[in-house]
Amino acid sequence: MTTRTLVDAGTPGTGPAAGSPEAAATRRPGLPSTTATCVAVVAVAVVLSVVVGARAVPLTAVWSDTHPLHPVVEARLERTLLALAVGAALGLAGALMQGLTRNPLADPGILGVNAGATFAMVIGMTAFGANALSQFLPLAFAGAALATVLVHAIAALGRDGATPMKLAITGAALTAGLMSWTTGLLLADRKTMESFRFWQVGTVGGRGLDVLLVGAPFLVAGAVLALTGARLLNTLALGDDLARGLGRRTTRDRLVLGLAIVLLAGTATALTGPIAFVGLVVPHVVRGFVGPDYGRVLPFSMLAGAALVVLADTVGRVVLPPAEVQVGIMAAAVGVPFFLFLIRRTGRSL
Repeated sequence: MTTRTLVDAGTPGTGPAAGSPEAAATRRPGLPSTTATCVAVVAVAVVLSVVVGARAVPLTAVWSDTHPLHPVVEARLERTLLALAVGAALGLAGALMQGLTRNPLADPGILGVNAGATFAMVIGMTAFGANALSQFLPLAFAGAALATVLVHAIAALGRDGATPMKLAITGAALTAGLMSWTTGLLLADRKTMESFRFWQVGTVGGRGLDVLLVGAPFLVAGAVLALTGARLLNTLALGDDLARGLGRRTTRDRLVLGLAIVLLAGTATALTGPIAFVGLVVPHVVRGFVGPDYGRVLPFSMLAGAALVVLADTVGRVVLPPAEVQVGIMAAAVGVPFFLFLIRRTGRSL
């Protein structure tokens, strides 16, 4: 029996019982209709991102390069492309983390990965004078990796090991500590604070296409590693003992998937600043439509994450005029209630 068969297996016999997971699976929409719906949502999000903002842009300005508002369209397209890339990376990183740790509360923002990347970048700016994205990226990767290892090492202490709740609490505590130290460093260096303040809340505004091009190779490498790791996640979901019985080297598999998380979350943070909760919300919603098979969860999490960040950025432009609410704040407005709902629903089992 293959791993995918094990993951998707239903109850043998006359058919699934009412209310069972198998019965829920039979009510899910088919893969073609789910794919078409996701692509349509992303397309609508892109169109809204281009035409909606402090100044509405007619569709004629999109097609005509002689229209007076066409420069606005070009600027919003660059912003939209960055939001798509970052949202896809965060959605994919969240699905990977939840699969790798078997933790429904896992998210790069909650488990300290984004905060670690941010703290390392600020240290680089204050201590070594780093001021270019090419310098921020290795710092972000190092900070994200160290924070990931530290959270798991601390959560693993004690009798029960790294339970989902201990991971979430440890990650939240480390995030709070790192953000406090980051703020302290920024307050001590006004020049660094002026350069960094746009990253603090997470934003895709004010970034050019050149920023995305610098980070694109790392995002692509992380996405390739992640998407080719679907079988590994399906196997790890069966438990380490059974995974080893199926011939998997679980330590090596976790290192490969961990590298993908660091590349995706570290690059996204270096490009836009910390944006939390996208990686938490998206995989849960996606599983409701496509089931638990990571061969489907991972690519659909990319699409859904891209759509969520683009829509959050678009709504943030118009929700409190004339000011603009950053996408990191809009994502938190959606993610915090969802996080509390997950804790309430799964608290007894954690």
